[in-house]
Amino acid sequence: MFEKGKVRTRFAPSPTGRMHVGNLRTALYAYLIAKHEGGDFLLRIEDTDQERYVEGAVEIIYRTMQKTGLIHDEGPDKDGGCGPYVQSERQAAGIYMEYAKKLIEKGEAYYCFCDEERLNSLKTKVGEDGKEIRVYDKHCLSLSKEEVEANLAAGKPFVIRQNNPTEGTTTFHDEIYGDITVENSELDDMVLIKSDGYPTYNFANVVDDHLMGITHVVRGNEYLSSSPKYNRLYEAFGWEVPVYVHCPLITDEDHKKLSKRSGHSSFEDLVEQGFLEECIVNFVALLGWSPEDNEEIMSLEDLVRKFDYRRMNKSPAVFDYGKLKWMNGEYIKKMDDEKYLEKALPIVKETVKRELDYSRIAMMVKTRIEIFPDIPEKISFFEEVPDYDNELYVHKKMKSTKESSLEVLKEVLPVLEAEEDYSNDALYTLLTGFAAEHGLKNGTVLWPIRTALSGLPQTPGGATELLEILGKEESLRRLAAAVEKLS
Repeated sequence: MFEKGKVRTRFAPSPTGRMHVGNLRTALYAYLIAKHEGGDFLLRIEDTDQERYVEGAVEIIYRTMQKTGLIHDEGPDKDGGCGPYVQSERQAAGIYMEYAKKLIEKGEAYYCFCDEERLNSLKTKVGEDGKEIRVYDKHCLSLSKEEVEANLAAGKPFVIRQNNPTEGTTTFHDEIYGDITVENSELDDMVLIKSDGYPTYNFANVVDDHLMGITHVVRGNEYLSSSPKYNRLYEAFGWEVPVYVHCPLITDEDHKKLSKRSGHSSFEDLVEQGFLEECIVNFVALLGWSPEDNEEIMSLEDLVRKFDYRRMNKSPAVFDYGKLKWMNGEYIKKMDDEKYLEKALPIVKETVKRELDYSRIAMMVKTRIEIFPDIPEKISFFEEVPDYDNELYVHKKMKSTKESSLEVLKEVLPVLEAEEDYSNDALYTLLTGFAAEHGLKNGTVLWPIRTALSGLPQTPGGATELLEILGKEESLRRLAAAVEKLS
């Protein structure tokens, strides 16, 4: 089984679609807590909510874990002696019903046979999220043993409810939020086993965490209000309560809960938008936590070394899309050239159909992009000069005007026509020599050439680099077209 005293954490996603950024952060923090302490990280699939189950979602979970480097030590595909690691399989093995019946024997749970009509007639109260909650009145708790047995024998539908006290208080400790005390009158008798025989999320969680030796439970702070009920279950069984680490809420830049509508709420959304997997992991780690040295760019190995969950924040973490883009740009700059070209070249070839030096074009924008989809905008002029305004030739710093630019282009055209060596160095020597000869600054000559070749205010390379890549014939065609446009 598991080693006593060893830190054990788990990630227990429900297969309901793409992995939300909040879920990824839970997985990451659980992984970092375990690995920082030399412990075990488990993967458990919580598929007891059959209505929300999405075909193919389990594969998405595995794929995401693989891509982010969050490799589990135990899980459905790696039995460490605590299996099965899929809740529907555990349910089929009768684990949850067995433990629910133990609670019934102790008087900590009871059968409830109330039908829909009766439940709908119960009083309601408004919860923290503003939704109405129906409060159960313990009606079936008063049923005698004989009545219960008669109902079961008759095949009457039932659920099993937790028997919570109605007086006094329950206190639990969270590592981030401290001690939290709630009035027991606030604790509803929550359902442990549903009418279809499946356990509720809350009950299955407690049973599985105990049986799998989980020492630290990491989850979102929306579960803070449920924690007293979890604690009462641990106490009812006489089990040790794990360390709770509740993560702060993640909001968008308008301070609203990050939702699917934002377009970047899941890991796969972000990958499709051109973000690198390792950058996403780095960014997500900083949504509610920061290292002691305030370093921002960190590998997974760095995070394992530096992660201390006691440095997590209580206040909501803002998903700053601009910061994520900046961070991704930093990752691209540091990327191995071969790896970078693997991702960049298909985009370059798709954007520029002319037979040019694609690798050279790709490398020119490496330090100028934040995400890979930025590439087309930076290089599409290599395919064709966009329609541009002649005001582009005006550059106050270089004292360039439309008139002076036209003059320069007219005079430099025959010089470039006569030149045979279209390498960057030869062209630079030629054009700086031309500038010196005419008593002009280098920029006064190079600026209009670059503008004529690209039709853009900024380009990834200088004038001579563009001349070299485009080649003599295409360069002269574009310069002649610029003279005509300026005339």
